[in-house]
Amino acid sequence: FGSLDAVLERCDEIPKPSIRACVNDNREKALLSRRLVTIDTDVPLDTDLESLRFSGFAGERAVEFMREMEFPSLIDAVKALSPGEAGATAEPETAATVVIPETLDRTLKTLAGENEIAIDIGISSVDPMTADIVGMGFAAGGGEFYFPFGHAEGPNLDREAVFPRLREILSARKKSRLAHDVKFARIVLKRHGFGDVDFSFDTMLAAYVLDPGSRSYDLEVLAEGCLKRSLPSLADLTGTGRGKKTFAELTPEDAARYSGGRARAAADLAAQFAPRMEDGDLMPLYTDLEMPLADVLAEMEMCGVRLDTALLAGMSAELADGLAELEDRIAESAGERFNINSPKQLAVILFEKLGLKPVRKGKTGYSTDIDVLTRLAAKHELPGLILEYRQLAKLKSTYVDALPQMINPETGRVHTSFNQAVTSTGRLSSSNPNLQNIPIRTELGRKIRQAFIAEPGYIILSADYSQIELRIMAHISRDPVLLEAFRKGEDIHSSTASLVFGLLPGLLSPEHRRLAKVINFGVMYGMGAHSLSEQLGITHAEAKRYIDNYFATHRGVRAYIDQTVREAEEKGYVTTLLGRRRYVADILSTNRNVVEFAKRTAINTPIQGSAADLIKKSMIELFRRLKDEGLSSYMILQVHDELVLEVKESELERVKALVKEVMEGAMDLAVPLVVEIGCGSQWLEAH
Repeated sequence: FGSLDAVLERCDEIPKPSIRACVNDNREKALLSRRLVTIDTDVPLDTDLESLRFSGFAGERAVEFMREMEFPSLIDAVKALSPGEAGATAEPETAATVVIPETLDRTLKTLAGENEIAIDIGISSVDPMTADIVGMGFAAGGGEFYFPFGHAEGPNLDREAVFPRLREILSARKKSRLAHDVKFARIVLKRHGFGDVDFSFDTMLAAYVLDPGSRSYDLEVLAEGCLKRSLPSLADLTGTGRGKKTFAELTPEDAARYSGGRARAAADLAAQFAPRMEDGDLMPLYTDLEMPLADVLAEMEMCGVRLDTALLAGMSAELADGLAELEDRIAESAGERFNINSPKQLAVILFEKLGLKPVRKGKTGYSTDIDVLTRLAAKHELPGLILEYRQLAKLKSTYVDALPQMINPETGRVHTSFNQAVTSTGRLSSSNPNLQNIPIRTELGRKIRQAFIAEPGYIILSADYSQIELRIMAHISRDPVLLEAFRKGEDIHSSTASLVFGLLPGLLSPEHRRLAKVINFGVMYGMGAHSLSEQLGITHAEAKRYIDNYFATHRGVRAYIDQTVREAEEKGYVTTLLGRRRYVADILSTNRNVVEFAKRTAINTPIQGSAADLIKKSMIELFRRLKDEGLSSYMILQVHDELVLEVKESELERVKALVKEVMEGAMDLAVPLVVEIGCGSQWLEAH
């Protein structure tokens, strides 16, 4: 009809009765909506258009704004559009000196005379277990030095002659050695004969302790934000894409600018971070937990894990057959064959051909993610088949097929990376490969764990904290009901079920216990009645009644939640038992959804973060005890609340007792810590 006025005037001509009635009944709303979106241009202004013309950025003010808003990628663009303005310096005032044979002795003497040395290693690979040392940058005193060892175009130093002399300097007592990511540096240096370099400061871990919610702890980002200094990125020097160079293909001068600048930045950041951690009472967490843990994780990464490749090969063939069978069943259910991995084609089948009601629409069309398919599975078999197909395909590609390809040719084992500075709660994560996400609740996931085996003469030992987060909740909240249940060794979920549902223990069903388990963990994660009703498949009223019953019998938990939220609002952060902070500034937001999420974060962090700190403390002490007692057994994996060791058969009973002693005594809580230990020739059997 051309316009809204025409639509309203010719409403009787609309052929579909429902649309005709809708338009007719909402005339006033339509007119009001048009009025609300119409820009009123009749506004008196005391300025002219020319004065509003964009004339460039206000240099340093714009750069500071980009830093504050965490837009690091825009900083260079802003600088380019505001020439002549003050901003971050492109690089330190002095460039690193490339060490040549003629200056070697003098440079080594200079390094040996300095009490503090910052190190940056130029490497051939991002994998510390395969990386070769191309060069080493040092910042000491007022100078930066670069030792080239493996550049395609020289001059290079003789590593066999220089490495021992550098090792002597780095291993000297009463010297302070620092780096950005000391775990990585330790592994690379140890593999090249430097032994266990005793690092005293890690700027990455310090930045993480100071602000565990930051999106990046890259040295370039920290230098830009804290030092107002732009370091050249590796991509700036090597390029990208098809013409990308390796680090070894850089000239020693370019490598010196990169590596020497990074070493200097690490030294300057350390000077800032140390007093900030002291002022925030964070130094004990840093020196007693995070720094020692970096040494432990370096050893674990170097140990790696052994795989049964024959088992994985058999699983791969079985999964291929299973996926082929699923493809046939999916085609039969859909009435045609289509690209199962195409969300667009799947959406056409589900919502156009089969007529299922869409759940959610995004920018690219109707969603077919896991949540949507799970909801639709109750209405048609196809969504359930798609979910099963996706799960099998992911496990096959991510683990069954990928793991054998990741075996280190030198060690014959797979070496994951444990990431200390990723999660806001302090938990460790695992990558390349991620060995923490292998599902344990599915038969296939459990079978994958069978492929993690011990070396001949060794046994896999798994030690798992029992209900650790609920025990920490009992300790922090001092809730009498939780304290009594744990002290008596009762089943905590059955105890909760008895109180919430008002039933004697003998009348409880497995379903009652399942519901109580969801409630126990849901309350701890700040779950409300709406989320609980969705998770349990019950009405909102029932979910609210369950939560009310829980708080009526667990008054200490209610008091903990209220007090924690109040403290978060007052301080802007919450802390774990060992003093780790997590900032929750959003708790003062005007957006209700943002505030509710911040509250849930505040409630859960002291519990989940304390559990993370607890197992870290256990790892450090267990590592020390294994070394001190001269045992040949070693830790190989950490998965949330579980530690996995490879234990020499002759040491099994001693190590079992040691693990239990260390883990159960790691913290003095108001309730007993309980560790469950299992052993076997492979991981699943031990778990």
